[in-house]
Amino acid sequence: MMQSPKFVITMEGFLRMGMVDQHRDLLLPGDDCIGGGYYAFDYVANRIILDRRSYDFGRPKWHLLDSLKVSATFRGMQIIYKFDDYRDDFLVSEELQIEYVSL
Repeated sequence: MMQSPKFVITMEGFLRMGMVDQHRDLLLPGDDCIGGGYYAFDYVANRIILDRRSYDFGRPKWHLLDSLKVSATFRGMQIIYKFDDYRDDFLVSEELQIEYVSL
């Protein structure tokens, strides 16, 4: 398999990102995944772009979360999710409370 920049969202609200073969490789024992996809960094606009969906877990179920726990490394970056259809982007940083944590 080929590693790709993937992310998952856990039911506890953790955003986990990494270069992995499969989305499940980002999960810890006991995690419940509520979706995932792929990510890219837009350094010019200072944002993290999340898009597409995990083949195993589907699109992120943002409606299940009030807050998102993100690595403190990304403090100050805007986070957006781009749907792969005609819906408007989901502005994660504006719609959810962002908690910066040490992962």
